[in-house]
Amino acid sequence: MFDNLSNKFQNLFSSFSRGKKITEDNVNDAIKEVRLALLEADVNYSVASHFVKKVKEKAIGAEIVKSVSPREQFIKIVHDELIELMGKDEATLDLSNKPAVIMLCGLQGSGKTTTSVKIASFLKKKHKRVLLAACDLQRPAAIEQLKRLALDAHIDVFSMSDEKKATKVSKKALEKAKEEKYDVLILDTAGRLHIDEELMGELEDIKNITQPSEVLYVANATFGQDAVKTAFDFDAKVSITGSILTMLDSDARAGAAISIKEVTKKPLKFEATGEKIDDFQIFNPNSMADRILGMGDVINLVKKAKDVVDEKEAEALEKRIKSKSFNYDDYIKQMSMIKKMGSIKSLLKMVPGMSALSNLDLPEGEMKKTESIIKSMTKKERLEEVDISFERRKRLANGSGTKLDDVNRLVKGFKRI
Repeated sequence: MFDNLSNKFQNLFSSFSRGKKITEDNVNDAIKEVRLALLEADVNYSVASHFVKKVKEKAIGAEIVKSVSPREQFIKIVHDELIELMGKDEATLDLSNKPAVIMLCGLQGSGKTTTSVKIASFLKKKHKRVLLAACDLQRPAAIEQLKRLALDAHIDVFSMSDEKKATKVSKKALEKAKEEKYDVLILDTAGRLHIDEELMGELEDIKNITQPSEVLYVANATFGQDAVKTAFDFDAKVSITGSILTMLDSDARAGAAISIKEVTKKPLKFEATGEKIDDFQIFNPNSMADRILGMGDVINLVKKAKDVVDEKEAEALEKRIKSKSFNYDDYIKQMSMIKKMGSIKSLLKMVPGMSALSNLDLPEGEMKKTESIIKSMTKKERLEEVDISFERRKRLANGSGTKLDDVNRLVKGFKRI
């Protein structure tokens, strides 16, 4: 979602040539461009104005460091102020109560139901026993959606399909969570189309009954300034403890991500970067600033690798490569590790200096072809116990739905490993 803003910042930074010094005149020119870039990205006007004011003050008053170019100096100032704007450090969840109650709120369509399961799955990996409560009685099929998603993630759900009052559901859910000694109770409440007094009153009642330690506002990044304004309104009504950003994988402008913490004065706690349950992570202001400025996201790239790559298996594959005993089965395992981390495009965006390549036609299809060819091999062929002759290659091309050239390319490339 940051491509347009990142491109604007990259163009702006390139205007600071290595020979150019930071002066009040060129800072003023740069500040105008920064303000315009932020407003075009749908950043709240007052937030953008405050941000550029601080950048200008620091840039003009910056001590000249001989070993650092003016361009690098200005980038660091903007980077530091972005981190300051979005919260400095990673925020944590208050799970001190047992059960700790987390109440989700937000506009209809913000992704609360999916997000509730994502949080539950995230906490389950931290060895927490989690119960989800279906408190959205306004939207048809909301309960079934929650049950379906929770089933896939192996999370327990409490629901009362014939009940009309969400307050009763939340009360019974809390009783169950206490009786059965759950660590965390997550309340999936009804989304609001707008700030509706009746539904907001219901939310206040649920809060009074369950006494949540966390009230998290779910902000859909595609809603832009509506998400920011509504976050402020929800905070006024139920005192949110933080926000969760969803749809960060979309083509939406980055305004909500940059504005929401400054407007509410409450931390951004999590971000959802895709549709899968595991596309969910703690919000890291430093990583977000890197992404906005097109500097990659090494922190989350490393985290992603640690989460999906089996260290022992990776070491075993490395040994097999070094000992020349690496075979096609090992190759499939290696490809599987890469695929678990996400698409090549998404991974390139995380690598500093490589984000521009993410717009190219990348070989996702080549990986699928390779996988199809290897899966068409016999066991002996995969283990390299027989030579893959011309006749065998023709059979593999036919069996995998690929061309003979594709098979030849794979076999030749594999021999170079």
